[in-house]
Amino acid sequence: MRGRTWVVSVAVALLASAACSSPYEDNKPQAGVGNRTISPVEGCGDTSWTDPADLSSDRHPARCQAGAPAPQPLAEPKKLTIATGTLSAEYVAPLQVALDKGEFKREGLDVTLKVLPTPDALPLLAKGDLDAIWAAPEAAVMNGIRGGFDIKWVAGNFSPGTGSKSGLWVRLKDGESANHVEMSGRKLGTMIGKGSVIAYPMEKALRKHGGGLDKIQYQQLGSADVLTALENGGVDSAWLLDPVWRKIDGRGGYAFLGGQPPGEPLGGMLYGTSLLREDVDAGVALLRAYIRTVNSYFATDYKKDEAFVTYLAKLLKTDQQILRSTPSLHMDWEIRKGTTDRLQSAYTEQGVTEGDALPESQTVNRTLYEEAVGHRP
Repeated sequence: MRGRTWVVSVAVALLASAACSSPYEDNKPQAGVGNRTISPVEGCGDTSWTDPADLSSDRHPARCQAGAPAPQPLAEPKKLTIATGTLSAEYVAPLQVALDKGEFKREGLDVTLKVLPTPDALPLLAKGDLDAIWAAPEAAVMNGIRGGFDIKWVAGNFSPGTGSKSGLWVRLKDGESANHVEMSGRKLGTMIGKGSVIAYPMEKALRKHGGGLDKIQYQQLGSADVLTALENGGVDSAWLLDPVWRKIDGRGGYAFLGGQPPGEPLGGMLYGTSLLREDVDAGVALLRAYIRTVNSYFATDYKKDEAFVTYLAKLLKTDQQILRSTPSLHMDWEIRKGTTDRLQSAYTEQGVTEGDALPESQTVNRTLYEEAVGHRP
């Protein structure tokens, strides 16, 4: 219920503001559509873009050469604030490295990373008090867009590393096997509750085992309590993140049912009006710095570099052994076709959104990262 409450609360705040002023009233053209020139970018060739419709699990993420795309400093320095729910999670590493290595500064950007939960950040992004959010197109985001705000998902973040078992785990009952678990009626422990992007992969896993998002009970727990509740019987299933799942992997009586689809990022950078309309150059520059950081430091299996892992652990203020205990993430700035459709379908089943699903044209904008790597659609 707490998860549903914040989804509704954020939606109400956004709708109230939309009633006063909608960014669609001026009918300005969308960034990068017909009004910007896209030129080839040195170091970013055929491998710097993949077909958004490619959902194959073995798809190689788009990549440019290390150091590409080269910086294109803005004519005037620009201060930007990006909200993120945490500074220590591995999926935030590209932003932390870009800041630490000066990649944002090379674009003429003075970037501040601000820790702020997504429910608190969304209204600020919609009003222009924040420039971007490093988060995901949660149900609250869809509700905000439906209310009339120009918030779009403009770049992906990651998909699971090879061998990762971050996802839905269940404690087996007598006579059950990992091949078939009856999930209907089970109690699920989760940190986020309803309205999170994990609803989509969770729905896929549940349907394979006789369940569904509307056939399970949710119990929202603190991050330190999810595994404990699964082990002591407080819940009989749980969504476990890296590296928590390592603690029960291989133990009898537990089974991994599925996680985030390989090759499909479910989060990343969300822009508001300031970077979608008011200063598109800065919006492209921010993504260019992010993409260059991925190509320079996260292009392959970055955890094979012991020195880099040591550096990353210090930067993220996390334990080196914990960081090494899970596979490298597949950092991926691209957004797959239909992801927000699939997310909205799951939100509808959970009962946290109402009305018709939003078309991708209202939820996603790929043109900024395409311009950054020189791809002409």
